[in-house]
Amino acid sequence: MRHGRLFLAGDSAHIVPPTGAKGLNLAVGDVTVLTRALRDFYRTGSTRGLESYSATALRRVWRGAHFSWFMTNMLHDFPGEDSMTRRLRRAQLEQVASSRAAAELLAENYVGLPFQGPV
Repeated sequence: MRHGRLFLAGDSAHIVPPTGAKGLNLAVGDVTVLTRALRDFYRTGSTRGLESYSATALRRVWRGAHFSWFMTNMLHDFPGEDSMTRRLRRAQLEQVASSRAAAELLAENYVGLPFQGPV
């Protein structure tokens, strides 16, 4: 997400499937982390936040990408699938619908993970 002095955020740095509705959330997260890093650089001269920007932002990006992949696979049939795959998908959906823990995990990932990095 960084090349020299060029910093990328949002879809210019990463793209996720639309099923999980994470694109805007991830872009805002990227900008939040980058803004904090730039603020620290211009206030104190510290490059710590800029140097860790990619690693910090990518922790959320990979969780968001995984969630979008999970939602896509749980909610959609795909051409050429076998009955085992369809049954597994149905079992997963039923678990989310019947388990409070599974529903809470889905909700936590859907609304977005907390921001990390320098405050």
